[in-house]
Amino acid sequence: MHNVELRSVELFAGAGGLAIGMANAGFEHAAVIEWNPDACETFRENQRRHIHGLDQWPVHQADVRKFDYASLNRDIVVVSGGPPCQPFSLGGKHKGYLDERDMFPEAVRAVRELQPKAFIFENVKGLMRDSFATYFEYVVLQLTYPSLVRRKPESWQDHRARLERRHTSGQIRPEYNIVYRLLNSADYGVPQKRERVFFVGFRADLGVEWSFPPETHSEQSLLRAKWIDGDYWTRHEVAKKNRPHLDPRRVLSVERLRRGTLFSDELAPWRTVRDAIAGLPDPERFPNNQVANHRFNPGARSYPGHTGSPLDEPAKTLKAGDHGVPGGENMLTRVDASMRYFTVREAARLQTFPDDYHFSGPWSEAMRQLGNAVPVLLAETVARSVAHTLIAKAPTS
Repeated sequence: MHNVELRSVELFAGAGGLAIGMANAGFEHAAVIEWNPDACETFRENQRRHIHGLDQWPVHQADVRKFDYASLNRDIVVVSGGPPCQPFSLGGKHKGYLDERDMFPEAVRAVRELQPKAFIFENVKGLMRDSFATYFEYVVLQLTYPSLVRRKPESWQDHRARLERRHTSGQIRPEYNIVYRLLNSADYGVPQKRERVFFVGFRADLGVEWSFPPETHSEQSLLRAKWIDGDYWTRHEVAKKNRPHLDPRRVLSVERLRRGTLFSDELAPWRTVRDAIAGLPDPERFPNNQVANHRFNPGARSYPGHTGSPLDEPAKTLKAGDHGVPGGENMLTRVDASMRYFTVREAARLQTFPDDYHFSGPWSEAMRQLGNAVPVLLAETVARSVAHTLIAKAPTS
């Protein structure tokens, strides 16, 4: 029998995508910390509804910079969270480490004070932009040596240099062994082309060997299902006259698949918007439907740089926006080229939230929460792999 309690602390919880994925993977939240009142109301609403065990989660509406980890009186196995991504987002102001919204120092403080066996942090693709390369390396070094604290008069550059000297000396063992990778959510069964960088670290004294879980879905398999086997259209009962034309950029790939000159993997097809929203009534035709968070929002229109997600592809990356919600990434483009905004429920399906999970606030606020979220399924996939590794390393009795 394994003696391991998978107790976790969730930082910057937002709408709960990572937190739900962690819980689905077997982690028990000792604390869920989020400062935004609307996001916390989303948690409270689902707690009142007794959704997915959320009523057992201790949700703290608090500034993580002021949170006292000493109040958690039992061992924490994993710390997880998505430090606010606006400083590094492609849609943000690109201030990076000059931005007061950079919360990576708080993620490092949590690791330093809780000394978990592992941590899982995620952030936007923009963090890997060349212009942030030196700060990216600084983040990794801080997470490798969280006890080497930045001194009050010390600049971040000087602190980074001190960490580099520690790292290259060979005299002091890293506190955490870290791997990071940019993951495309579509490759793991999420109906959205959403790229997130994950940092996973294990305490060095555990001697853990771990790698990111392999992809489960592929674009090649979707191309085959649509344009060679036709299984995709059959499954959705779409007549030939109602199917879109093959994207000219994919003609060569389809031809190579047909001839067998393109390696064909055995993965499942990428999931599409049509896959995700199947079974939901059209909110424009049925405005009085009884599905929660499924209300039509008028005003969608297209212009250059502001186009929706095709119905038969994984959705574009849902975005929260720097000032309000940018509509282009949050619109559906039908086969006839007409478009409308996704409802909150449809966006939740694109982020693989369960259907009974309710989002509080108006459309723009709910979409902001969803645009900042980690897809539940992607979070669960990474978290389950970490959980299995920790359980395998646990002492037996």
